[in-house]
Order: sequence, then C-alpha cells, then structure tokens
Amino acid sequence: MTTHLDTCLWKVQRWTTNCFSATPTGILSVESCLTPVSLLITHRQRLAALRVVCSLPSVNPATARLHPSFPSLSANRAPDSSQALTRGLSSVYLPLHWKKPRPVPPIRNHLPVDAVAHRTIPFTLGLSRMPMINSHLMCPAAILPPQSLMDSTYSALNKRVREALLMEWASLFLTPGYYLHPPTLPLRPFMGLGKFVAARIHQMRAGKGYLAAHPTWRSPDADTSCPRCGLEPETFEHAILSCPSRRHSRSRLLHGVTDVGPEAPIWSFLPLLKRLATFIGVTSTGFPPTMFPPTTPPSSPPLPLSPPRVPPPVFRVFRWLRYRVVGFSLLCLTYAFLSRRLSCSFVLSLLYVANSPAEEKPAR
Repeated sequence: MTTHLDTCLWKVQRWTTNCFSATPTGILSVESCLTPVSLLITHRQRLAALRVVCSLPSVNPATARLHPSFPSLSANRAPDSSQALTRGLSSVYLPLHWKKPRPVPPIRNHLPVDAVAHRTIPFTLGLSRMPMINSHLMCPAAILPPQSLMDSTYSALNKRVREALLMEWASLFLTPGYYLHPPTLPLRPFMGLGKFVAARIHQMRAGKGYLAAHPTWRSPDADTSCPRCGLEPETFEHAILSCPSRRHSRSRLLHGVTDVGPEAPIWSFLPLLKRLATFIGVTSTGFPPTMFPPTTPPSSPPLPLSPPRVPPPVFRVFRWLRYRVVGFSLLCLTYAFLSRRLSCSFVLSLLYVANSPAEEKPAR
C-alpha cells in the first residue's frame, strides 16, 4: 500500500514542481515540500500520541487507559477490570510501563494504548510532568501551572516533533552532493510567482533543466559551456550571478545579489524573488530552446523598411465622393421612411447608387 502511495506522491511532486523525470526523488520531495509517505505516517502517529498524553483523563478515554506511572498532571485512570478492553489478550494482563520497551517477540499481554506513550519518550526530555491542553475542564480546585506555561510547553513539544521529522527526512531520503537545500514543511515563497517562472527556478535549483551544464541521459557528452558567453559552464550560479551577456539586466534587477545558495536571503525575501522572476523572464534564463527570441545573425544587416504606400490624389477624390454619396443616400432613405412618401423604384435606384463602386482611374 505504501509503495502505491509513494508512486502517486511522486507524480504529484512532479506536477507541483514541473521537474523532469530524471530529477532524483529526494530532490523532488524537498522542492515540492511534500513529506514522503512513510515519514508522514510516523509524524502523524507522534502528533496523535502527543495529544493523547497531554489530554485530560476525564475527557479522553485513551488517556484514561495510560499506565499509572505516566507523569501526568492528573492521576485519574480507568479501572483495569474492564473485560471489553482486555478481550483478546493473554490470560495475564500486565500493564506496560510507559518507559519500558515493548517485548520482542511481541506478547499481547498489554493494551495497544499502553505503547502509545512510547512514541513521546524522545520528546519529553527535561519535563517532569506533561502539560494539559484542556486544563480548563478540570475542577477549579485543582492546583495546576499557569495555562500560558502549559500552552508554550505543548508548542515546544510540537516543535520537537517537527524537528525530528526534518532530521529523518534529511537522513533517510538523501539528495545528490550538488543539491544543498534542506527540507522544509511550509511552501517556499517563490512557488507563488506563477507556475512557469516557479518551474524554471525549480529546475535550475534541482540541477535538471535547460541550462547547458545540467547533465542529461540523452546527451551526457554535450558541451556544458555557456552558449551566450562561452567562458564558463552554464550552471545556475553562472547564469544568475556572473554571465557577462546578462550584465545589463543583472545590474538593473539583481543589484546586490551575490549568492543563490541555501542560506541566501533571496529565497526568503519576496521583493528579491519578484525581481529574480523578472530577470529570468527578460533574459530567458532556463527557457526551452524553442522559446528563445529570434535573433538576426551579425553578418546579415537588417532589411530596410519600405515606406507606406500613399494613394494618388485622384483616388482620394473618388473615395471622398463615394463616402458622400453613401451618406446622402442613407439620409434620403431615413427621411422618406419617416414621411411615408417613398416609392419602390426610388428606393431601388438609391440602393443601386449607394452600392455601386466609384470608378478609379489609374494614376499617370
């Protein structure tokens, strides 16, 4: 099931970034900001476990089934004599300590909820008690820490879970050595610039685009030098920062931009990203070869434009008379229709005069 979901997610990542099929899957997941399925399942399980252990036992039945040794601010637990909950277990019901690892091979002598708290062990370091997210439902006489302190602690626990997800993402789904951008959960700011411009940026960042230095399986031995200046390989850094043929547009649009690496401010500052999008559109950087503007070879000078053709004066006179006759005919038809004194022969004659073209004599 996970394999089919991974295949579907890979297609969604390609559609989101508009990258090529040769782009590594690790780069696709980082560029599209879509978490791999296996990591996403583990992340959701950790968040669900964190909600369970931080809930009120009198409100959440799953929290009431935790082991009594769990460091919660409420000591209320459900009774262990419930036959419906222990059905299907071994004859001896042994509650699992929340810090004790699950037995290998697994023995069903404890409830599945007893192992839920084990997912929160790496994130509870330094905490003597777990906070409560719904402490306002408790008895007013209960002595609890301030609600603001518990809310900030719960937010810090969620932040630890997200950091663990990003660390596992970077370590398990490796990217090539030339790609140094770290994975992130929020969308990247340049993804809102428009699908075509964002696709050019995705392809150039991924190292699989239309730049000459980007390798391809169709022509691995192709020339990687910049086709505009021929001085260096046409990499993303060369096309944006140092290509001499783009110097004028760079000085006008990207003044002060000296880095396009992972920590560069251009990836987090929206005005700079808009200027980068304008620079890419003006210079056609990363565009397909068929979309380059047509250029005239330097050896052939441009053809002179022919002057506009002006008709002779005689033709202009006949044209003026024709317009006047048509206008007069329409005026007469309107007057006759209003006065109801129009005969059929007079109408036909006026229509014939109005529609007959004026004779035009050639100029001498």
